[in-house]
Amino acid sequence: MELDERKVTILKAIIKNYMETGEPVGSRTISKYVNSKWSSATIRNEMSDLEEMGYIVQPHTSAGRIPSDKGYRFYVNQILQEKDNEVTEIKELMVQRVGRLELVLKALAKSLASNTNYAAMISGPQYHRNKLKFIQLSKVEAGGLLIVTVVEGNIIKNTMVAMEEEISDEELLNLNILLNTNLNGLTIEEINLGVISRLKEQAGTHRQVVDLALNEVAAAIKADEDDFQIYTSGATNIFKYPELSDSQKARELLSTLEHTETLQELVNEAGGGESETGIQVYIGDESPVQAMKDCSVVTASYELGEGLKGTIGIIGPKRMDYEKVLKTLRTLMTQLDATFKKEER
Repeated sequence: MELDERKVTILKAIIKNYMETGEPVGSRTISKYVNSKWSSATIRNEMSDLEEMGYIVQPHTSAGRIPSDKGYRFYVNQILQEKDNEVTEIKELMVQRVGRLELVLKALAKSLASNTNYAAMISGPQYHRNKLKFIQLSKVEAGGLLIVTVVEGNIIKNTMVAMEEEISDEELLNLNILLNTNLNGLTIEEINLGVISRLKEQAGTHRQVVDLALNEVAAAIKADEDDFQIYTSGATNIFKYPELSDSQKARELLSTLEHTETLQELVNEAGGGESETGIQVYIGDESPVQAMKDCSVVTASYELGEGLKGTIGIIGPKRMDYEKVLKTLRTLMTQLDATFKKEER
């Protein structure tokens, strides 16, 4: 059964009123809120239908109702589908050239938390699906081989390895040509067993050198993936919301916001399930992080070019002001994109 216009209006009124007050909403309140000619009896009937459909629930014996996760989900989807949302200006996001990206991200996390009154997190950018750009093998001393690996984003890794076999300058040149011809532009996932077997076969007696080079390519990409940074701010804002200030819930949530490993699960999930808008909304049990099951989490992806991507997240109560949060994130994504493109010119 689809929601008609009247049910949608009443559901939105319940959600907005509950977000403002944190108290169950009754039909008389809704009657004033929607400012319409509908009687309280009509509104009560519609609320009864909405409860039967699972969009609202009655937490106590009072006549008031609160939104369910399904109700919040409907509300969020409505906002996301609006094509002509006005983008509000955020005060000062401090997105300016400050020497180090780390300082920019810390400032942004603090600004987001202050602007929304929720907890905020921003992951440092990582190179997703790194491609090999160049590999160079050079003899530097007897029995020593320098392997220079350059991956997407111009990340360079130099490694000195011991080599058991003798190899001439001409043979080393041919190996460099072989490796770059077959590997340049490939991600680590694309360097599969077939590619490796073909390289080793063409390398002939120098299969060991190919093994060493492939190990360094994998290590160069993994080193970047392991260098994960995340910045948080406004964790104590959760105490402003009674439904999250329970000592056990608050302690678990605060602990989660302090552990990079746990937050990385959220970042990975957000990147893997990214929507067309670049924004993901997790309500209650939809959250991939156990300690956030009583919260709503809104994430957005930002990109600084050449596959350099990160995630922004807002964590708050399920009655968070979704419209404000979504507009804030969209504005931030736009400003980040404009700022760093400007710096590149």
